[in-house]
Amino acid sequence: MAERSDRAPSRWRRPLLRWLDAVEAGWAVPLLLVGFVAVWTLYLAVAYAGGGLHPDTLEAWTLGRHFAWGYHKHPSLMGWIAAAWTAVFPLSDWSLQLMAMANAGLALFFVDLVSRQFVTGHKRIMVLLLLMLTPAYQFHAQRFNANAVLLAIWPLATWCFLRAFATRSAFWAVAVGCTTALAMVGKYYSVFLVASFAFAALAHPARRAYFTSASPWISVVSGLAVLSPHLYWLATTGASTFTYALNHANGNAISSLGEVKNFLLGLVAAMSVSAVIWVLIAGTRLKQFSADFAAMSPNLRLLFYVAIGTIVLPVLTSLAMGTDLPSLWALQGLFLFVVLIVCGTRYPIERFYTVNLAVIAAGVALAAVLVVAPIHAVYRNINGYEEGRNFYAQAANEVTRQWHELTGEPLSRISGDDSLAFATAFYSPDHPHYARPFAYQYEWGLPRKTTLDRGWAALCFRGQDDCGRWMEWVASQTGHFVRQEFTVQASLWGKPGLKRDVVVLMVPPRANSDVSPETAAQDFSASKRSPK
Repeated sequence: MAERSDRAPSRWRRPLLRWLDAVEAGWAVPLLLVGFVAVWTLYLAVAYAGGGLHPDTLEAWTLGRHFAWGYHKHPSLMGWIAAAWTAVFPLSDWSLQLMAMANAGLALFFVDLVSRQFVTGHKRIMVLLLLMLTPAYQFHAQRFNANAVLLAIWPLATWCFLRAFATRSAFWAVAVGCTTALAMVGKYYSVFLVASFAFAALAHPARRAYFTSASPWISVVSGLAVLSPHLYWLATTGASTFTYALNHANGNAISSLGEVKNFLLGLVAAMSVSAVIWVLIAGTRLKQFSADFAAMSPNLRLLFYVAIGTIVLPVLTSLAMGTDLPSLWALQGLFLFVVLIVCGTRYPIERFYTVNLAVIAAGVALAAVLVVAPIHAVYRNINGYEEGRNFYAQAANEVTRQWHELTGEPLSRISGDDSLAFATAFYSPDHPHYARPFAYQYEWGLPRKTTLDRGWAALCFRGQDDCGRWMEWVASQTGHFVRQEFTVQASLWGKPGLKRDVVVLMVPPRANSDVSPETAAQDFSASKRSPK
């Protein structure tokens, strides 16, 4: 049937076949990626029409407001990207939603750079379509954080490594060093990608030619050079990112086995839809898998070793150190297996299947926009989010209004519940700075006197006991404050939704305060005292 369809396609298939004909002409893949970004950005805009941005995205933007070579929890790449994006685009929900999906689209573009090392024509499209049916490039990508930022960096670094290993040229060696360093300042989990490159090079039959050339050593030197500002930051600030990362290493042998099991099952689940579709496409030709594997080209075998390393090395580390191992940490590496499966087949794949796959991917995207997104928006307007995203903009605008009435000055510093504080910084027309240093993000410390003298506000949702007790403690330590409560209500397309109470503590500025507002990011004391 597939062969007959390719010989005499139905009329509705012909535009799609002309699109596939243009893969090597250069416009088919960009058209697919632009459509992907546009449709899934629209999905986010509709699905979250009544709610604010995810706290992870707001945190990335908050970090980026203050340039640094590193931040307390994670390296700095996500903050840099958010800062660069908002220097060009407005501060709005759609803007950062577009940023998240543009990152996913760029990731798929870099995956295509890897694919075209092994295949041409519509098989390149097939790789992208199978990945579009995984949750990594839509739902995972929408939370723009240290995990999502790796979606684009890992395939870019992999492409550079493949080119460097094949050519051993200085240019590609430098490219590998720079991109792996960039991956490391995205998230330290990328050490498994770097180690997988080393493992793949050692396992490959051409290892002697590679390691006796200057290429790997140029990569090491250039990578360390690019990474040196961050390494200096680590050395001079106490390496808090390492401390935060090591907080995940608190398990034992039994818990590690459970983590590994869930890690592998999570990755299988993420690939399940694409895997089923591939089985249907391959059919009885799956029997050729072992023969195809044995006949795998040297460059594709190099990629196979990289893929194995990105799974085996985290598993071994988790078992040895008792670390957490959520599967979402590895979603950016799924492309390796899709490229291997599709590009490793020696038999031709009829374009009939690629057209069908394109229709399925388009159908899923349109159903998400037209059906799932409105239902999700209506459901959340009534039932809300755990983190209170429905109320971010309303709470930010109300606390800003009350602050203006109280002081007549712009609101410049905000803290309290992190999600509310990040949201207030973003949604308030004054865009106050998040006033708690990230080194004390999870400690309910007392603001410094200079902070209180300049004026400061904090917000909590009613019912957040830790935040409420901390607010009472701060109030007891300051001589002048105003405590208010107000109710905010979610709204979706003019329909009122869930209500929630917000508690705000405002400390108006003292008349004699002359401290520069530029030091707002260092305004909390290092006190680790917690309110009783």
